Amino acid sequence: MTNIVICGANGHMGRVIADVISNRDDCKTIAGIDKVTAQYADFPIYENVSELPEKPDVIIDFSHPSTLDSLLDYCRSNGTALVVATTGYNEEQTAKIKKAAEQIPLFFTFNMSLGVNLLADLARRATKILGDQFDIEIIEKHHNQKLDAPSGTAIMLADAINGELDNRCSYTYDRHSVRAKRGRNEIGMHSVRGGTIVGEHEIIFAGRDEVVSLKHEAHSKSVFAVGSVNAAVFLKNKPAGLYAMDDLLKED
Repeated sequence: MTNIVICGANGHMGRVIADVISNRDDCKTIAGIDKVTAQYADFPIYENVSELPEKPDVIIDFSHPSTLDSLLDYCRSNGTALVVATTGYNEEQTAKIKKAAEQIPLFFTFNMSLGVNLLADLARRATKILGDQFDIEIIEKHHNQKLDAPSGTAIMLADAINGELDNRCSYTYDRHSVRAKRGRNEIGMHSVRGGTIVGEHEIIFAGRDEVVSLKHEAHSKSVFAVGSVNAAVFLKNKPAGLYAMDDLLKED
């Protein structure tokens, strides 16, 4: 049995994660962390991670980048594994996450969806064949309440593609201020925000007289919740290290 604490428990994703866990036999939620401590299930919710009366096996974080330092401090001090599923981290925070993985088991990915991680793998394969001759653009769409742009998933996909191109490409987020032809070594990223779009990511390979597109659509946030719970169960009893979806899929 994997004992889990949900950070961001009163948010929409936190509640979906709690529901996913309640329908499984291999894990349970023992507490939540949130600024809003209203209880909606059979586990208590605390305002700060330091208030937890019982050490969990794993913490799943679907909250806000501002909670990172306190979570890392707690997990390092208590030897608790951490699933980082929040987006919007800056470079300094990402470096802290990677550094912490030297001391604790830490699962970090920009997207918990199995389908999105398959998309990244397909993008790498396509880039091997098309990359030198095709222009590459990424379009991501999300609901009108999302704060960061481009999405962490778009950056993850761009990084996967760029890795296949020896990291020679730069990322272009906006072209309206520059009157110039598209550069050969660039990956364009475009963000759409509207309505209740859960998440759509499309990678366009545009060549001479032909276009190849790879696309993933998330129709419910439950796909991310299921992925994060799978990651938590996977992470229990793992040695210190930085883990990602590829590691989970290999074990399956």
